[in-house]
Amino acid sequence: MLRIGFGYDVHRLCEGRKLILGGVEIPFEKGLEGHSDADVLLHAICDGLLGAMGEGDIGQHFPNTDPRYKDISSLKLLEAVALMMAELNFEAWNVDSTIVAERPRIAPYISQMVEKIAQILHVSFPQVNVKATTSEGLGFIGEGKGMAAYAVVLLKEVTGSRFQVSG
Repeated sequence: MLRIGFGYDVHRLCEGRKLILGGVEIPFEKGLEGHSDADVLLHAICDGLLGAMGEGDIGQHFPNTDPRYKDISSLKLLEAVALMMAELNFEAWNVDSTIVAERPRIAPYISQMVEKIAQILHVSFPQVNVKATTSEGLGFIGEGKGMAAYAVVLLKEVTGSRFQVSG
């Protein structure tokens, strides 16, 4: 069985935070505001994966009211979702995502993002696609007040996952 999921996330830009996208720190004068590291890309991917599994959304699993997730790396959240996929006998077949940001330029960091995401999901690099675009100066993103990300994922239900479920 194949399952499709869609994810979306948005965060404001603010002073005094590192900018983390796809688990990669990007040099910039602002970062994304949020309870965790506010990585909009990984949050959108997590939401897509959770949706494809029929397991709700990122807020249900990692609520911003829980101190355990304060400033946590979203790579850890993606790892937890990947473990859930293995436990439910799903494997990622394809992840397609888009970051929407006016600045900074994201393209030089995309290959690092793809590598981190592919490693966590135990897939090959061609199965993960990350794109970046602007909003052409329109809206809060175009005004440099925030960033958003979208993700579509395809999961396959399998018997005998490639993951080793430990614990």
